[in-house]
Amino acid sequence: MTDKPMADTHDHDSHYHPPDPDALSVEEALRLILSFFSVLPAESIPLLDAIDRVIAEDLRSEIDVPPFANSAMDGYAVRLADVKTATPETPVELDVSGVVAAGQLPDHQLIEGAAIRIMTGAPIPEGTDAVVPFEDTDETDRRREGTTQETIGVRVNPKPGANLRMPGEDVKRDEIVIPARSVLGFADIGVIASLGISSVSVIRKPVVAIISTGDELIEPGEQPEAGKIYNSNAYTIAAAIQRYGAIPRLIGVALDTSESLNQMLDASMDADMILTSAGVSRGDYDVVKEVLVSRGQIAIHSVRMKPARPLAFGAFPTSDGHAVPHLGLPGNPVAVAVVLELFARPAVDLMSGRGESKRRTVQAKLDGPITNRDRRRVYARVVVYRSEDGSGYRARPSGGQGSGLLTTMARANGLAICPEDSPGLKADDQATVMLLDWSTPII
Repeated sequence: MTDKPMADTHDHDSHYHPPDPDALSVEEALRLILSFFSVLPAESIPLLDAIDRVIAEDLRSEIDVPPFANSAMDGYAVRLADVKTATPETPVELDVSGVVAAGQLPDHQLIEGAAIRIMTGAPIPEGTDAVVPFEDTDETDRRREGTTQETIGVRVNPKPGANLRMPGEDVKRDEIVIPARSVLGFADIGVIASLGISSVSVIRKPVVAIISTGDELIEPGEQPEAGKIYNSNAYTIAAAIQRYGAIPRLIGVALDTSESLNQMLDASMDADMILTSAGVSRGDYDVVKEVLVSRGQIAIHSVRMKPARPLAFGAFPTSDGHAVPHLGLPGNPVAVAVVLELFARPAVDLMSGRGESKRRTVQAKLDGPITNRDRRRVYARVVVYRSEDGSGYRARPSGGQGSGLLTTMARANGLAICPEDSPGLKADDQATVMLLDWSTPII
């Protein structure tokens, strides 16, 4: 346990900020942001491309599955009347009148005193009451002894319908197999294939345009220069958007001028959402809010949260009368990651047809305090782990809490929440922790 604050003195956003009367709560901001989005249209795609996609409409079967009665086991098709006295000690001997393999049709019906050798998935011969597995016959003994295979000894009296799969047992004709707005898993793909369907209608993936801003940015792989930094935010954003199930489109880096940013926006207007990083604070060269006001509408300029108090949200009108929602992220890397999880992810989920994002939370005792000087909701990066006595969870800081320390976000598996109406939390206080499902699991 440590008394080091989870929001410590290395946090450049830790000094006191006077309350902003126009700042929204996290819940107010999320409701307003989501009101700008709706579910996207459907598209038809090949079945193997549909994993993890959201099905657009109810999938109704046009066939029974299985389509015909078939054997669930390798064994012998029998009539119950012929084997009702069979026991391991006194097997009933039957004539083997034929063999049916999977993919073949029986060429004769089962008659009194006979058995038909049958393989898993093969159609059931007419007259069959049950299938007796090989292991419940004396077939192995006959093979070992080299005796005739023209007869077989049945050692059990099966129940009616034993080891028979009947038509429609799995899926009935006209049954809704997968309801609309379901996320397709690998088993769903197999079910759809079993219906003979090779393509499926799913909600289109959102396209998210990503614009970085700042004269100081260079791309990874370029030679470093004095005063320049690598454009890591664009890659954080693109990776997150891809993980959320959307398509990231890296537009480029806008210089700290309205003209440059407008050029980048012009290239982004066919996207479903635009994300910009940096340029939403009060600096001399922070131009995103300026452009948002002059070119579109600004609905949010501040949220009562830490990190990421300064952000911008609004929309840019298009030539066809629509509007492209825009989320202006802060420039600090941790603030970018937190805003993506709290606001961008739910927007992508809504557009993708996944519905409301529900994040798993746990209650954990803190190893150290969380400071909250200016009564904003604090999201502290933590590693959640099981307490030694097994009584619950604890949460320790993943490192320094400065909003520029992205490594501590990468190491975290949760965000411990200090409510905005709280002056802070002490060590051993219980806190709600939002789990980060893309990070290290609880151990």
